[in-house]
Parts: sequence; structure tokens; C-alpha cells
Amino acid sequence: MNREPAYPLATTTWDDAEYAALQDVIAGGRFTNGPRVREFESAFAAHFGAQFAVMVNSGSSANLIAVAAAVLDPRFDLSRGDEVLVPAVSWPTTYYPLSQYGLRPRFVDIDLDTLNVDLDLLKAAIGPRTKAIMAVNLLGNPNDLTRLRAIAETHGLVLLEDNCESLGAVHDGINAGTAGLAGTFSSFFSHHIATMEGGLIVTDDEQLYQEMLSLRSHGWTRELPDRNHVHNKSGDAWDDLFRFVLPGYNVRPLEMEGALGIEQLKKVPALIQGRRDNAAYFQERFAPIDAVRIQRETGQSSWFGFSMILEGPLAGRRAEVVRAFDEAGIESRPIVAGNFTRNPVMAHLDAVVPESLPAADRVHTDGLFVGNHHYPVTGGLDLVAETIERVASN
Repeated sequence: MNREPAYPLATTTWDDAEYAALQDVIAGGRFTNGPRVREFESAFAAHFGAQFAVMVNSGSSANLIAVAAAVLDPRFDLSRGDEVLVPAVSWPTTYYPLSQYGLRPRFVDIDLDTLNVDLDLLKAAIGPRTKAIMAVNLLGNPNDLTRLRAIAETHGLVLLEDNCESLGAVHDGINAGTAGLAGTFSSFFSHHIATMEGGLIVTDDEQLYQEMLSLRSHGWTRELPDRNHVHNKSGDAWDDLFRFVLPGYNVRPLEMEGALGIEQLKKVPALIQGRRDNAAYFQERFAPIDAVRIQRETGQSSWFGFSMILEGPLAGRRAEVVRAFDEAGIESRPIVAGNFTRNPVMAHLDAVVPESLPAADRVHTDGLFVGNHHYPVTGGLDLVAETIERVASN
């Protein structure tokens, strides 16, 4: 019989407000993308200091739509064969949209302490075919967004941020996800806020925003104003219902997800503060444990989870640690996808991979993370630490 974990990876952030919001949608009878989604988009953009937000059905789709809009927008020089700098540790759908649009991901190693891309190596990797950066804020930890933005501006590169794991993170007064042309977020169950499934893209660029609205819904003009940056409407309202101008998708969200997002957004300050309070205890409790390297915070992390790189007596013993965690009721996962270039799917991607990615390899073989939550978890973190200490002593 399965038992409840003593320290779970993710837990719900819903209460009666979210269930009431779902019931309101059911009572109203409008289930597809509509006014509640638009209200959530507007509130989300305002909360994070952006001009516009577009909600889609997942964080993965958010990456797809952001990349598609940047490639299809005639103002940006992104063409088949152009290179995009990416960190070697991230989720698959950081990379897939780039390849699907004919761009070549150029993998750059990470900083083993922050787990984000090594900005010195990123700068050194810029070459004549480099046209963009897809930065990733990993496990809640923002990049040095001021330096990242400066690198992109100095070299004329399009900067996109995959911020799906780092809602609420801040560096140097910049909200993670707002440093570049566009930034993506996820509202999947295990993330900082949850709308069942869901994702968002934020931008300050009105033309890109309108292109993303069109791409979200088949590439049509229906949701655009009569005069817009994509394709002005004919003036025949009936004819304009089905006028297609961009090669789009159907990645629209549901009204239920928009309604949930409205309620979840109200809780963001408390949710992030709860995670940061837990992180303070995590850092204190794990500081004296020499057998693990923990993530070094850049700016103000929103602490998606608590990562560990096994070192010293635990190096090469991740399988033993995972078994011990399982026995203690501690849920754990690899650090995202480890060194992504080690995945068999690379055979299907046209990418540039350095001869060695030593930091990403360390993550791949000796990295794992446990969950964080919006409520106090000192007891759970003590259990994690005690388990680590016991395995390390054997």
C-alpha cells in the first residue's frame, strides 16, 4: 500500500477561494478562453511590472509561442541556422522550440553554485552566428539579470527568459522573466502558483504581444484590435472571424485556469515569503554538511526547491541517497534534466555542444533536489539533513 510521503515534492496552494472560482465558471457555462483569462493576464502583467501577458495551456507552450513570435516578427533577425545560447541544464522544452524553428542551440556550461548559465562562458561563446540568448532561471534562482541584459544589448542579441521555475524571483530590482524581450512562466501544479495546467508569456513589446495572441489561436486576427501591428482587419466582422495571418497553434487556456490564476495571484507575496523563510532554515541547516553543495542564491530566489550536489563521501553515491530518501518518505528528483546533452533526443536536434561540460556533468551524476513549500517545513528539512548525514557516515 502506498503511504503518504513524510516530505513531499509538491503540495496544493488552493483553498476555498480556488474551489469557489471553479464553481463560478461552471455556473456561468463559459469554459473556453474568455474574460477570466483576460482578467488574469492583465493582473499578472501588472503584478510583475510588464506591459502585457498572454496565457497559454502550459509553460512549454509559453516557450513555443515566445520563440515563434520572435522568429516570425520581421523586426528581429532570427533565421534558420542562427545560433541561440542556452544553458546545458534545463527542461527539454527550453530547447525544442528553438530546433523546431530551425535555430541551433549552442550549449553553454553552468555555474555549479548558482546552477544557472556561467556568464563568463556565455560571453565567450558568442560568435558570428549568435543571434539570441535563451536564459533559464533554475529552481527559483534568478540569473545576474543586469549583467545578462548588458551582454545581450552589447552584442545585439535577442534575450528570452525561461522563467517557468522562478516566478517571484528578483535580481537588482528586476523581476525574473522581465529582463529581455519576453519571459515565460508556468502555473503547473508543482510550481509556485497552480492553475491545473497553464503558462504565461510577458513582454513590454506591443507588436510581439499581438503576434503571440494570434499565434495562440490558430494564427487568426480575431482577438486583435481593428488596427494592429500584425494584420489590420478588413472591416467585415463576419469575414474577420476566420482570417489567418500567422502559422499558429491552438494552445489556449481554459476559463477555469484563468479563474484559478486570479485567486492564486492574490497569494503570491505570501507564497514566495513562505518559501524564502524555509530557504533561510535550509541554508542554515545544510551549511555545515560537507557532503553536499547547495545552490547559492543570486539576488532574491523564489526557491522552487532545494538542490544538492553530492560531494566528498557522497560523490558517486546518488542512487544510495535516493534509496535512503525513499525509505524515509522523502520525495526527490534529478536537477531538471541534468546535462541535457546526454539525453538520446539530442540525435534529433541540430545543436552545438562543447567537447566538455564538466559542471553540467556533475549535476547529471551527483545532483538531486527535494521540494519546497509555502508553509513551514523545518521538520521535513531536518529529516532530509539527517538522512544525508547518516548515508555520508556509512
